[in-house]
Formats: sequence, structure tokens, C-alpha cells
Amino acid sequence: MTYAAGEDFLQTTVRALLSGELEDLALKLVTGDDGLDRTILRPRVQKPGLAFAGYYEYIKPGRVQIIGESETKYLQSLPVRLREKRVRDVAGLDVSCFIVTKGITPLEEFKHECEKRSVPLFSTPAMSSTAITLTTYFLEETMAPKITMHSGLLDVYGIGVLLLGDSGIGKSECALDLVYRGHRLIADDMVVIKRHPNDVLLGYSNDLLRHHMELRGIGIIDIKDLFGVASTRDVKPIDIVVRLEKWVEGTEYDRLGIAGETFELLGVSKPYVRLPVASGRNLALLVEIAARNHLMKLQGHDSARAFTQRIDEEIARRTGGPAAEGLPRTNGEEIASSEIRSLHTKTRFQPDILEKTRRQR
Repeated sequence: MTYAAGEDFLQTTVRALLSGELEDLALKLVTGDDGLDRTILRPRVQKPGLAFAGYYEYIKPGRVQIIGESETKYLQSLPVRLREKRVRDVAGLDVSCFIVTKGITPLEEFKHECEKRSVPLFSTPAMSSTAITLTTYFLEETMAPKITMHSGLLDVYGIGVLLLGDSGIGKSECALDLVYRGHRLIADDMVVIKRHPNDVLLGYSNDLLRHHMELRGIGIIDIKDLFGVASTRDVKPIDIVVRLEKWVEGTEYDRLGIAGETFELLGVSKPYVRLPVASGRNLALLVEIAARNHLMKLQGHDSARAFTQRIDEEIARRTGGPAAEGLPRTNGEEIASSEIRSLHTKTRFQPDILEKTRRQR
């Protein structure tokens, strides 16, 4: 895969804009078909108003340029020779393509320069705001760095839990138990992970496997058909990574919960919990507790750290010495991100609502 220079985005070409995913824009290629293989380096688009006014440094290379009514009327207000110069200079910059919105007929000078320089020029009947929104969303989805992992992804109390583990360890059975308890499945066996702006990791299901699960001895089942539409969702931000691993005698596992391990995905670190698998362990319950505990940390309460602090204070009281310096607080960004959690998540956290959900299942 090819990355944009100095960026983490994947490169794409102008030709991708003509795919069916942008059919709502009804893009029409006016001229510049020889330049459809020009690269797009960044998903964010630009409006070149300042560039038409002479500030050419404003134009960032490799971006889609949106020309609306205001830019067109400004160009029309300029003297002919100055207009030709500004259009020629802007078309000669390292841009990917131009999209003229609101069904406006592109200026003849603009069509001439784009044809001369093989710069694709599109027209769309959509408003500028609509064209910007849809184009940016499409490019962010297309150009986002991504990986595919042998894992499962579930929505547990509003927390995106990525389940890792060797084949046959019990990931699918654990996921099925969580769905039975009222949680939601995003993907089983194969998870597509994309890194969006602001280091948001979104997990998706493979199109062919969506809503399906393989259970050894039973075969392929459709979770949506068995448990209803509320048991699945198509995408979920990943908040925590849980690995199921075979219990090995003598292996050290975190017993206090203050180790603070992290797992890196596409350059983004996420909290990491290792759950040893042994006969008699209720894995679904343990994953639920891990999700609840993470949710409490996001809200500013860390049970393990609070317990450790009480122990330190008790030791200090009995020995007459100063209390040990407390452990560092939970990451401030994670605490702040708890504001994103919806009221629906907090409601589902209540025991009576959970019990009602289980009865409905």
C-alpha cells in the first residue's frame, strides 16, 4: 500500500471519485479526463477563494478543490486579464481536481486551463456544503490506514471490546455468550480496523461475514436472525483490547489491575487486558467486568488505584511515616473521552435494565 508523503493516509486517485459511493453528488466530468489518475494525498478538501485572490500559499498539494458560487462570482468581478492570470496560476498548482457546485457552468477560462493542464474538472448540482461533507467522508473512509485482524469485536455497555486469541481458544463462544446477555456483535473471526482522524480506531465486519458467526460443531449462524436487529451493529470505535490466552502454570498475570498494559493498533495505543482461559472460568462475565471497569476509569474512578492508596495510607498511619506518593491518575484524555458516552450507555448499565434485556432475549 502507498502512503501519502509525510502523512499516514493511503493515496488514492481522482478516478475513485467516480465510484458509485458518490452517486448522490451526480458528478459530471467537464474536462481533464487525461488527469483522472492524478493522486489525492489528503482527505480534507479546500475552497480556493484565497488563492483566487492571489494568496497561492493557501493551496495544499494533493487536495480536492471545491468551487462554489462565491468563488465564481468573485472571478467574474475581476478584469479579464487578471481573471485569466488567477485562473491560470491556480490551475497550475499541484491540485488533484476541481469540483464546481450548485450546477454552475464553469468559466470558459477555467475549462481551457484545466483541459490544457489535464486537471479533472467536475460539475455537481449539489450545494457546496453537501459536496464538502460527502467528499470528505468518502475520502476519509477510502484513505484511512487499515488492517485486518483475526479477532472479534463487540459493543459491551457502550465500550468497544476487541477480542484477541489463538484459533480455538473460545473467542466465538465468548462473543455468543455476550450477545445472549444483551450486548451487540460487530464482527466475529475477522475485524477490519481503520484509523480515522484524531486517532479514532473504528472496527468493521467483512462484508461477506457481517452478522455471521462460526461455531464448531454447529456451523455458521446468523446472529441478526437468531437474536434480532438490536443484537448487531455495523461499526464501533475500539476502546479496549482483551486477549484470551491459555492458562500456563507459573505465568505471571496482573492481579491488582495497576499494570496499565497497552496494545498498539495502527500506531494508536489502547488499554490491554489478558484473560487466562481455564476450565470453569466464565469468560463472558470477565469481559463484562473488564468493560465495566474501563467505563469506570473513563469516568474518573479507578478501583485498583483507590485500593492501593488506602493500603498506603493505612501503612503510613501505623508506622507514623508519610504516605507514599500516589499512583499517577488515569490518562486525562481517556477521562475526557467519557463525555462522548451516551445516556443510553449509562441507562443500559443499570441492573434492572440489564435484567429486562436478558428476559427479552
